[in-house]
Amino acid sequence: MKIFTSAQIHELDNYTIEHEPIKSIDLMERAAKALTKAIMERWPVGVPVIVFAGPGNNGGDALAVARMLTEQGYQVQTFLFNTNGHLSADCAENKKRLSENKRTKSQFTEVTQEFDPPHLEKGTLVVDGLFGSGLNKPLSGGFASLVKYINASAAEVVSIDMPSGLMTEDNTYNVRPNIIRADLTLTLGQKKLSMLFAENQPIIGELQVLDIGLSKKGIEKIDSQYTMLEKDDIAPLLLPRDPFAHKGTMGNALMIAGSYGMAGAAILATEACLRSGTGKVTCHSPRKNVPMMQIAVPEAVLQIDREETTFSEAVDTEDFQAVGIGPGLGTTEQTAIAIISQLRRTQCPLVCDADAINILANHRAWIQQLPKDIILTPHPKEFDRLEGHSADSFERLLKARDLSQRLQAYIILKGHSTALCCPDGHIVFNSTGNAGMATAGSGDVLTGILTGLLARGYSHRNACVLGMYLHGLAGDIAAREVGEESLIARDIIRCLPKAFLRLGNHDKKHI
Repeated sequence: MKIFTSAQIHELDNYTIEHEPIKSIDLMERAAKALTKAIMERWPVGVPVIVFAGPGNNGGDALAVARMLTEQGYQVQTFLFNTNGHLSADCAENKKRLSENKRTKSQFTEVTQEFDPPHLEKGTLVVDGLFGSGLNKPLSGGFASLVKYINASAAEVVSIDMPSGLMTEDNTYNVRPNIIRADLTLTLGQKKLSMLFAENQPIIGELQVLDIGLSKKGIEKIDSQYTMLEKDDIAPLLLPRDPFAHKGTMGNALMIAGSYGMAGAAILATEACLRSGTGKVTCHSPRKNVPMMQIAVPEAVLQIDREETTFSEAVDTEDFQAVGIGPGLGTTEQTAIAIISQLRRTQCPLVCDADAINILANHRAWIQQLPKDIILTPHPKEFDRLEGHSADSFERLLKARDLSQRLQAYIILKGHSTALCCPDGHIVFNSTGNAGMATAGSGDVLTGILTGLLARGYSHRNACVLGMYLHGLAGDIAAREVGEESLIARDIIRCLPKAFLRLGNHDKKHI
């Protein structure tokens, strides 16, 4: 699924109007019907409704919703803000339809100067239709005051397309108190980029995407640098397993993980790697981790470091198809030197996570020595150590994209909507996963999955998109079984087989 910028959303609307063909006012009517239906499914007729409409097309949507709700028996009070004396053409047409309707005109007020706000109390529903996806600067003046008034009230708020004041992409310099805090956002067509960032979730509230019949050809034609994964994108990527395969033909992976006291990271990454389809997994770990590793992951081959407690020197990787490095390694200077030596000499595909990333952050000159196509999997704090503090998720995402292009690397920026930044500048967001996966070891599991997929024979890009989707899907299956509160990293590994089965379109009745 493509994620469009505000300019591309406008382009898609125009394409739909031109090629369906459909008049813009009729497309607005179609959107209003979908919005009205969604509101009616949540709030019964007895709930008093107050609609705030702005002067643009978002306001036009709101006016049409006010008319339709009234026709369905709701008590609706509508305020149209026309302080500059200019309405968009479709907003003006919906103002006419509302003001000429006998049932709605008595409850319609056009605000041109002074505004005496209605009392907003608990049990009232506010429909926010002030500004939508076309907004390009922070709200100020009277609109900012109105937003603060709505936010301070006990009324429930449903926002049309975007909470008013929130911009579609970049909110780095926005004024957050001047943005509507919605209980429900009914967005039209597709999710917007800013809806994928954690700091905006309290503003958006619950999110529902409404299909308003925008042109499928237009969606295909418009090129977007942002996409979101769907099952239909992932299932075709699965490699078939040759009936005559043996462990020697299914890939050999190496995990370099676990200092003494952090054997758990090595265990989780190694077991996840095994569960990802590769034929053989070797784990390089310090001598003191051996008893735990052999008990916890008997299927793995152990390669024992000469040091008792740390990773101390680079190892030969000629026999391996992929290497994962970093989980639980620690950041001692001896380990740091061993890691950069390992990164320099490894010729097969590499996944770099956790302490390997922290070490790079502490030795920034080494970053330029990373091999092409390396996969880095930082969480936000690890990335900020690597590239400096970011004011918000959008700024961090742009930095990750720039670093990916500069290094010709794949960067998986972990989070609520994990983002893969590709060397060509394209950004792919994951659609699976849940808050229960915010637990120690979850990132180690992802590293193991990615390394296993690479060893199995997937390309770097396909391993990344398949890996993060499977990781999240296994987490979703686990959350349904044990709940988000009790979910631990081992639950994700335990549910990986079910995730593979679900993607492979096997019988789902027992999954």
